[in-house]
This record gives sequence, structure tokens and C-alpha cells, in this order.
Amino acid sequence: MPRQIEIWFVVCGERFYLFAETGEAAGWVKNIRRNHKVTVRVGEWQLDAMARVLDRQADRKLWDNVAMMANHKYGWGEGLPVEVTPLGTPGIDQATVKTSP
Repeated sequence: MPRQIEIWFVVCGERFYLFAETGEAAGWVKNIRRNHKVTVRVGEWQLDAMARVLDRQADRKLWDNVAMMANHKYGWGEGLPVEVTPLGTPGIDQATVKTSP
């Protein structure tokens, strides 16, 4: 059954990064661990994507970078980062995705 959440995100390198405040306990993180296929909707814009939970050790530099971006954008960058890679949609960037803080 599809699960829909509303969540803050940042865009880096044509990917979205979401932050699970409760880490591995978040239901949507558990769902991504079981099935990496996701659909992303921002306003009226929707696309299919693949998601993965970042690994604190292997993805340390990326983790720190996206946490810093979220902290700058929202004043909060804690939590478990999840990378969402759009399928077949090049050119995702801050100009493409209009958001308000």
C-alpha cells in the first residue's frame, strides 16, 4: 500500500535528500529498506525515483554536506539522510524545484 509523507528536503547533485528525524524507526525508512522504488511529488510535479538510506561511514562526506545544506535552508540538519534519485529526469536542481522554507 503506498505511503505518502510530507517532508523537508534539499537538492544536491540532481538528487533529493530527505531527513528522517527518528532515524531507522521511521516507517517510511523501513519501507525504503524493503523497496527502493519511490514516487516523489513536489506540488504538481511528480516523478519515479530510487531511494537509499545513506551509510554514516561509507557516505560520510555526502552525509555531512547534505546535513549542512539542510541546516542552512531550515536551521535543522539532524536525522538520517535518505537519497532519492529521479529516474530518467535529468536536470533536477534548486531552480527546477521551487520550495519555501
